[in-house]
Amino acid sequence: MKRLFSVLLVVLLALLAIGAWFAHDAWRWWRAPLELDAASVEFTVPSGMPLQAVAQGWVAAGVRSDARRLYWAWRLSGEAPRLRAGSYAAVAGDSPERLLQKMVRGEELLEPLQLLEGWTFAEVRRALARQPHLRQIVTGLSDAELMTRLGRPGQSPEGRFFPDTYKHGRGVDDLTVLRQALAAMDEQLERAWAARAPDSPLRSADELLKLASIIEKETGRDADRPMVASVFANRLRIGMRLQTDPTVIFGLGERFDGNLRKVDLLTDTPYNSYTRAGLPPTPIALPGRASLVAAAQPARSQALYFVARGDGSSEFSDNLAAHNRAVTRFQLQR
Repeated sequence: MKRLFSVLLVVLLALLAIGAWFAHDAWRWWRAPLELDAASVEFTVPSGMPLQAVAQGWVAAGVRSDARRLYWAWRLSGEAPRLRAGSYAAVAGDSPERLLQKMVRGEELLEPLQLLEGWTFAEVRRALARQPHLRQIVTGLSDAELMTRLGRPGQSPEGRFFPDTYKHGRGVDDLTVLRQALAAMDEQLERAWAARAPDSPLRSADELLKLASIIEKETGRDADRPMVASVFANRLRIGMRLQTDPTVIFGLGERFDGNLRKVDLLTDTPYNSYTRAGLPPTPIALPGRASLVAAAQPARSQALYFVARGDGSSEFSDNLAAHNRAVTRFQLQR
């Protein structure tokens, strides 16, 4: 009997040792970096995909592991029911545990979309169409239909989207990204309007957005924006026409060939600020934060004119005689 007990004890200890070894090996594998076929292995998990198919999908995509081992490890972790659909990337150093956590936390592979200051909405449309991983909806909508879908019926899309870099998951539709940019512009515009100068000639946040879009197109130099804003604010106060080339160019649309002529300045359109007083009917471009702030808080000056110096900066003048001298100096190079 003693001998039998001894044999059983030895067998039991052996089994425990083997079990401990397997447990240690499994734990080490669970935390160890996976071998990959490339620096980054990408896989999209559709909604409702069974866990076994997810494991097989990763292996097919380039994760060098046994799909059954991945499946059972993820299932036994207890985290698998929380797995989220989306596009993910396994990179160097990712373990089976880390890869599961990415899918559980929704740490998707994100694609950047950059909207630039000064863009027209036509340029925004082209940028959206170039995104290979965005689901395209905008291309099939007119501007009016698009703004209705965004909850802004009757509003022009020009200038309504804040220029920034937006990151989106693969398969997201382009309207979702536009909603983010629209909300961001609403927030920036609200802040600028709330902080406007007490003597601002602007009557609404909408007017501030229009003026900011003109400032954005008139100068790329942050230091000059408050003075450019001051010129236009001073002109609005006295009823002087804005006489700004970017509005004329916008009004010409596709007819503009890169060369603004005198006849263009004399040809009336709703956006020609040489033939019409006040601000244009809509913004003419996407204004950045600096232009919004400048429109809300222009520099205090008597300036009514400005001209480009040729180095990116501008020369500002209080009267026409001084302006003409500046034009002669910087534009005519006499």
